[in-house]
Amino acid sequence: MVRHNNQLPDNLPQLQNLIKRDAESYREEFLQQYQHFLSVLEIFRLEPDKENKSLCESIMFLAQVAQCYVEDLKTFPQTIVDLLKTHSTTLDPEMRNTFCRALILLRNKNLISPLDLLELFFQLLRCPDKALRKFLENHIITDIKNMNAKQKDMKLNSTLQNFMYTMLKDANPKAAKMSIDIMIELYKKRIWNDAKTVNVIATVGCFSKVTKVMVASLKFFLGTDEEEEKSDEDSDKEVDLKGAMMAARVNKKTKKRKKQLEAAKKLYNQAQKKKSKAVSFNFSAVHLIHNPQGMAENLFKQLQDGNERFEVKLMHLDVISRLIGIHELFLFSFYPYITRFIQPHQRQVTRILQFAAQASHELVPPELIEPVIKTLVNNFVSERNSSDVMAIGLNACREICVRCPLAMNEDLLRDLTMYKNYKEKSVMMAAKSLILLYREQMPTLLAKKDRGRPTEASVEIKPKKYGEVQAMDHIPGTEALLNAAPALEVDEEEDEDGSDSDGNWVDVDSDDEVIEEKKKGITMIKKSKPDEEASDEEEEDEDDDGEWETDSEGGSEDIEDEEEDDEDEPEEEVEEKPEPSRKNANKKQAKKRSSNSTSIPAEQVASAGTTLTSKEAVQELALTKIFTDADFQRIEQEQIKKKMTHNSRKRQLEKEKSEFVKLDDIELIYKKRKTDKEARIESMKKGREGREKFGYKDNRHDPFCSKTNTEKRKNKNFNMIRHKARGKVKKSFREKQLALRKHLTHMKKMK
Repeated sequence: MVRHNNQLPDNLPQLQNLIKRDAESYREEFLQQYQHFLSVLEIFRLEPDKENKSLCESIMFLAQVAQCYVEDLKTFPQTIVDLLKTHSTTLDPEMRNTFCRALILLRNKNLISPLDLLELFFQLLRCPDKALRKFLENHIITDIKNMNAKQKDMKLNSTLQNFMYTMLKDANPKAAKMSIDIMIELYKKRIWNDAKTVNVIATVGCFSKVTKVMVASLKFFLGTDEEEEKSDEDSDKEVDLKGAMMAARVNKKTKKRKKQLEAAKKLYNQAQKKKSKAVSFNFSAVHLIHNPQGMAENLFKQLQDGNERFEVKLMHLDVISRLIGIHELFLFSFYPYITRFIQPHQRQVTRILQFAAQASHELVPPELIEPVIKTLVNNFVSERNSSDVMAIGLNACREICVRCPLAMNEDLLRDLTMYKNYKEKSVMMAAKSLILLYREQMPTLLAKKDRGRPTEASVEIKPKKYGEVQAMDHIPGTEALLNAAPALEVDEEEDEDGSDSDGNWVDVDSDDEVIEEKKKGITMIKKSKPDEEASDEEEEDEDDDGEWETDSEGGSEDIEDEEEDDEDEPEEEVEEKPEPSRKNANKKQAKKRSSNSTSIPAEQVASAGTTLTSKEAVQELALTKIFTDADFQRIEQEQIKKKMTHNSRKRQLEKEKSEFVKLDDIELIYKKRKTDKEARIESMKKGREGREKFGYKDNRHDPFCSKTNTEKRKNKNFNMIRHKARGKVKKSFREKQLALRKHLTHMKKMK
């Protein structure tokens, strides 16, 4: 009996399996199939637009066994490439997909160069086949990622990037859009995260005539916010493992719940691994642009000349403002343009205010930004508007002034600070945040009562003029290490005896003579006595032990506290005398100081000179000493102390300047938001925790005993007990009289 399904010339899968096991034994069968492929190929070239299944089967068979007969199939890959190049648009979709899969198989076996294949696939992106374009996009990204997995192939990457540069200018919008998507995806995967990729997108993609390509390029430069949102979503998903495990214990055991618990554990483990990974610092794409000034000017020109949708215009404004703020550019015509849109009724006005703040920096002339602030104040900070609009206007003024403090003049600032006593809390808090900002930046612009009690830091503040740069010749705060109590080199024998020695260490500003000379402007460095050193140490340690309390509302309560203190106490502060020291504590602290080496050795000071000013000593310390973590912690504590008033307990939070303005900083309004029904129910349930159950309390000893008829009546339908409810109505005197007469008459009859 003959088994027809085992005939090798026709059963290609079986022949393919046998060839892979023993190629030489089945060489004749392979040559027969190869001749068949050539003949079918000639037939196909006569009618390339018709589907030919026999050709597809032959091509896939030859691609599977190509590694076994490399010499015989030397021209086979190029034949398929030529077919796709010649008939890419006229081929049947199924056949075109089969040819591409065959080429990918040959690429995996290193029988075709990756550069030739990728260039072909980029050209095939012009085909009107969405499924094929998506398939090719995934392969291109995966292939380039695998080629750069162990080591980046710079030559190949450079060639592909140059080819991509031409593809972005392609007349076919679909091919250009797919090319820009591939470049952006490769940048996000940190494969092509170099400056060349960024500048190709900046110079070609952002100015493409195809709107989709232009929008994708603009979104690329605004991608940091989307990544932060994704990370926030991931952090929300990683919770509730405890809840899932508790539910698995309590609920009925089913396969579905078991799978859900395993998935929750898997997500939790992934989140823990992400947390344990080292933070990778990756520059934003905006930092890698070679010519930011030219790009900003061209984008602004494109914005003015174009007629795109409002959302696309907002993207232009966002990118331009980020370029101006990060690279500190000069684009003077941008500020009058954006001033036109600063109206409360303007659509997406908070985002426009965000762009105005992002485009502000210290090098912009104040007279350019001052009209923006005046327009903002006139249109927003007015009592004819709602409190929310006023608060948003004040917040926007604050964000602009953080980056360009000179843009605010004294008269306007004092008018805005008057809103600190406004009836609405949102406006009041926004005004106080503006006061806190100028306390740190330029306290002289504020009224005397708004400056707060002077601190060491506020006294040291020198308002900068326009374009002024304050170059530091030392590390700010290192005088804390000079003023710190020195570490004494104490031998163990002397410690046991309780005796002290001067050692080779010197102290700065610890003697009374030094304090007197410091008033004259000169600080002398002398050898100090150990007892005085110890007392200074203890005084500083007591200051350090205190806990700092921070205010979540930006230190607005500090303003109220300080205003009250200013009324009660005089401006002059009396120096407190140090408390007496303890010897044992002094010696332990001295040992710790010596191990951390926070003081200057005497030999080192002698080499620098016997007498040094405080400034010279700080410079000498920065040049000769390697600071430890303890030293930096001490410097930070001293800097915080400088910002503290004498009796203040709360730290005033300084507004730090960041690269991008967060929309929440402008839209933040201090008021109680309206909650939905679910939030109200949840708050009610939280309030019931830890208290007795509400309802009727009968004070029974046994809660399971029977109930009275009166209690049962409460759960009955009213129609059942309506006749009894009537009886509860009190009778009138006349009704009682008639009832009694009726009763007496009835009794007489009974007799």
